[in-house]
Amino acid sequence: MSELQTATFGGGCFWCTDAAFDELAGVEQTTAGYAGGHVEDPSYEAVCRETTGHAEVTRVTYDSERISYDELLRVFFTIHDPTTLNRQGPDVGEQYRSAIFYESEGQREVTTAFIEGLEREGVYEDEIVTELEPLETFYEAGTYHQNYYEKNPGDAYCQFNADPKIEKVREQFAEQVATAPADD
Repeated sequence: MSELQTATFGGGCFWCTDAAFDELAGVEQTTAGYAGGHVEDPSYEAVCRETTGHAEVTRVTYDSERISYDELLRVFFTIHDPTTLNRQGPDVGEQYRSAIFYESEGQREVTTAFIEGLEREGVYEDEIVTELEPLETFYEAGTYHQNYYEKNPGDAYCQFNADPKIEKVREQFAEQVATAPADD
């Protein structure tokens, strides 16, 4: 069995980003949390008050033999708008910023080249504002926030914001979407 890797992405509300990444074969787990701030072990309420400097993030644990970091980047840049500063859809504030918290020099190099490629190709009309920072500390969000979409698929916020991200993954990355085991 291969060694599992982790990658940490901030692309708006973690309820939405973790639900989209959960669709992918090779993603073993997603964990909602916080990164990039200056307060130790922040609460959700403090992060939402924008007093901690943290972004809501999804830490993706993945099998690199089944899905690559580059493929995760492709998905990340498809499911959110990397050109809006401190905003994703209806969510506004620094905690919703577009950010990648790299966990190794290799991740930093791959991410830098990936973003430069997107800009060179003119994929977005506006400039990419995604922050690229080293992951210093990851703080796991409370149990309530873990697998929120899975536990609350009828939630209106999820239907309006997470469902379109999930659909993008299913449509644009169909070959990478995990399939449920067949019934016997």
